Amino acid sequence: MNNMFKGHYLLVLMSVLFLIFAVGCAPDEAPIDDGEGEPSEEEETTDEDETGDADATDGEVSGELEIQYFVGGYGDSWWKEVIEDFEAQYPDVEVVEHAGANINEEMRTRWVSEDPPDVVYIDGAGSSETQMVEDGQLMNLTEWAEDIELEDGSPLVDSFIAEPSTYDGELYSLPLVFDAWGTWYDMARFDEHGYEVPSDFEGFMSTMGDIQDNEDIEPFVTTGQHPYYFSRGMLYPAFGAYGGNELLADIIQGEEGAWETGEAVEIMENVERMVDAGYVDSGLGALNHTQSQMNFLLHDNAFIPVGFWLPNEMEGDTPEDLQYGFIPSPMNPEGEPMAIVPDLRPLAIAEEASNPEAAKAFVEFVFTREYAELFSEHTGAIMNLEDVDLSNNPDVPEYLIEANEMINDPEQVQIYYMPHPMSADLETPLSDSLVSLLLGNITAEEFIEEAEEAAAGYRGE
Repeated sequence: MNNMFKGHYLLVLMSVLFLIFAVGCAPDEAPIDDGEGEPSEEEETTDEDETGDADATDGEVSGELEIQYFVGGYGDSWWKEVIEDFEAQYPDVEVVEHAGANINEEMRTRWVSEDPPDVVYIDGAGSSETQMVEDGQLMNLTEWAEDIELEDGSPLVDSFIAEPSTYDGELYSLPLVFDAWGTWYDMARFDEHGYEVPSDFEGFMSTMGDIQDNEDIEPFVTTGQHPYYFSRGMLYPAFGAYGGNELLADIIQGEEGAWETGEAVEIMENVERMVDAGYVDSGLGALNHTQSQMNFLLHDNAFIPVGFWLPNEMEGDTPEDLQYGFIPSPMNPEGEPMAIVPDLRPLAIAEEASNPEAAKAFVEFVFTREYAELFSEHTGAIMNLEDVDLSNNPDVPEYLIEANEMINDPEQVQIYYMPHPMSADLETPLSDSLVSLLLGNITAEEFIEEAEEAAAGYRGE
C-alpha cells in the first residue's frame, strides 16, 4: 500500500469514528422502539415533557402501510375517516388502501406469492380467517395483544363483547365487528296484516303459513349463490339452541358424528319441513345476496337471514314505507330463548408484513370506544367493544338500539360462541349439499350423510 493510499484510508477511518462518536453523544436522540409500541426502559425520558401527551412511538412509525379491506354492506366511509385520522396521528406513514367488493379475489395472488398487504380486514366472499391461519398467512398476536390498552387503561383483550377466535390457544386476529346474523322482516307489513312475529320454530312455521295463505308467496328467501348465509344465519343459532356451544363447536370443527346427533337431525328435519311446506323460495339457487335482499324489499318474500349490514347495504333501494325489523333467527324450540351466534369480523396482520410496526400501530389505533360509536353511526352495526353507549346517539338506527337491548336480555336471547369460523375446506362442500336440500333435491337424511362425508374429508379420512 503506497503512502498516498494509506493517508486517504486513515482520513476516511477518522471521519467515520468522529461521526459515530458525535451520534452517540447527541443530546436529543429519539427513543428506541422495543417492538411493542412503547419505548424501552433505557429511554423512558423522551420528548413527552415537551410535546404533552404525544405518543412516544409516533416518530418511530413510518413508511408505506398497505391495508386490505372488503367493502360490502358496511360501506367504506368509516374506514376512510379512521385512515385519515391515523395519517394525521402518524404523518410519516403513507397508507395504501386495497378495497372493494371483490378485493379478496383481487389480492389472492399477493397472498399466495407471500407478498401480502400489512393489515387485512377479514370479511366478505372469498375470505376465511381459519383458512389463513391454517396456511400460515397471519401473524401470531398472542403476546403483543396482551399489552394493548383502551383509552381508560383497561386491557383490550378483556374489553371485547365476544372473545377472539383462538387456534390451539393462540391469537391470530382481533375481532373488530360484532355482527349477529338474524332474520329480518318488515314491521309495517306485519302490523298491516296482523302477522305474529315468531319467537320459536313452531311459531315461525305458523307465521309463514299465514303469510302464504294471505299473500300467495313463498315467505322465506336466502341466497343460493352464497349458502353460508343460511348456515350462519339459521343453522348456527339452531345448533346453539339445541346443543349449546359443544354441538356448535363439533359442527364447526368437523367432529365425527356431529351431524348424526339427535339435535342436528331434528334441526335438519325442520329445514326439510320448511321446504316441503313450500315456504322456501324455489328460485333461490340463482339468487346472489343482493338479489335475494331486493326480493325481500319488494315483498316477494317476508323473511330473510342477513347480518346487521342489510339496511346500510340496501339503503338506496329500500322503499320509504318499509320498517326494518330484526329478530334472532327463530329456529329454537318452544319455550327456550332465541339464540344468537356472533359472527365476528376480525382485523389481522400478515405474517409476511413489510411494515409490521406501522401495522401494529394501526390495529391499536382503531380499537377505541370513540371509533366504536362512530362505527355504529356509519354502518348501523356494532363494533366488538363493551361499554359503548348507543342509546342517546341520534345517528344510530333505531333497529340497532332495539336489537342491542334484545341481545343483552338473557330472558329473550342466549348467546352462543363458535371456537373459530368454519374452514372454507369444510364449508364449501357443506354449502353445495345445503343448496340441494333447500331446493328439495335431497332429503334431510341424505344431507346428513353428505355432511358427514364432507367432515371426514376435512379431517383427512
